[in-house]
Amino acid sequence: MACLTCSQLNISNAILKTQLHQSGLPKAPRLLLYRSTSSRLSRVKFSPLLCMNNISWEASLPYSSTENGGSIIKGNRVVEPIDSEETPEIPIFHSEQDVVEVKSSSFLMQLPLKWPMWLLGPSILLATGVVPTLWLPLSSVFLGPNIAGVLSLIGLDCIFNMGAMLFLLMADACGRPKESSTSCAVGSQIPLRYKLWNMGASVLGFLVPLVLLFASCKSTLQPHLPFNSFMVLLGPYLLLLSIQMLTEMLTWHWRSPVWLVAPVVYEGYRVLQLMRGISLAGEISAPAWMVESLRGLVTWWILILGIQLMRVAWLAGLPYRSKS
Repeated sequence: MACLTCSQLNISNAILKTQLHQSGLPKAPRLLLYRSTSSRLSRVKFSPLLCMNNISWEASLPYSSTENGGSIIKGNRVVEPIDSEETPEIPIFHSEQDVVEVKSSSFLMQLPLKWPMWLLGPSILLATGVVPTLWLPLSSVFLGPNIAGVLSLIGLDCIFNMGAMLFLLMADACGRPKESSTSCAVGSQIPLRYKLWNMGASVLGFLVPLVLLFASCKSTLQPHLPFNSFMVLLGPYLLLLSIQMLTEMLTWHWRSPVWLVAPVVYEGYRVLQLMRGISLAGEISAPAWMVESLRGLVTWWILILGIQLMRVAWLAGLPYRSKS
C-alpha cells in the first residue's frame, strides 16, 4: 500500500510540472499539500493545489529595485549615503606608537599655558597672604583700636582674598578636564559627610567669638572688652570666615576641582590671622581671657587644618584603591 501511494504521488507531480512548463507561467507555483486522515480509512490522500497570487504579507516588500539595479529603503527611514568630503577624517592608528604620539602632542599643546600657572598661582598666594602678615610692620598699618585701624586690617585681608581668588581660578583651569567645561568632580560627587563637616567646623568657629562678645557685653567675662577692640582682634577673622563659607558653597555648586583645596587655603591664612590678633592684643591692652580665647582658636583651626589635609590624602587615594 505504501509503494502504491508513493507511485501515485510521483506521477501527479510529473504531470503538474509538464503542464506548468507548457503554459509558460512567469512565477513558479507553490504546491500546497493537504493531508487528511481518517480514523476509519487507512489510506492517505494528497491533493495538489496551485496558488498563482502572492500571499498578503508578501504583497508589499520593504524594498523595490531601481533602474540602476540598486535598492532603496521605502518608508519614513531612508538610508542616505554618507558624503566622505563633508565628514571629518577619522584617524586610523596602526600601532601603539601612533596613539602615544597623539597623546603627547595634545599634552604638549597644553604645557605652554599650564606650566606658568603652576608657578604663578602659588607665588601670588605667597605674595598676598604671607608677606604682608609676617614681614609688613603692623605699626605702619594699624592706627589704634578705632574704625580706621579695623579698616586697615580688613584691607590686608582683602589683598589676600584677591590673591586666593586668582589662585583658585588658576587651579581650576589646570585641574578641570578639557572635555567637560561646566562641571567636574574629583573621582566622584562631593561626599555629604565632607560638606557637613566643613560647614559644622566653620559655623562653630563663627559662633565662638560671638558668644565671647555677648558674654563681655553682659559683664559675664571680666574685665570688659570694648566693642572697637573686639572688632580689631576678631572683626577681620569673622569677615574672612564668612567669605570662605561662601566660596566653599560655590565650589560645591559648580563642582569645581578646587573644592578640596579651597578650605586649606583659607584655613592656612586663618592661623596667621589669629597670630596677628595675638600680637595686637598686647598693643590694645586686651584682657587675659581674650588672649586665651585667641590661642584656643589658633589651636582649633590647626586641628581642623590637619584633619582637612588627612581628608585630602584620603579622597585623592580613592581612585587608586578602587582600581586595585
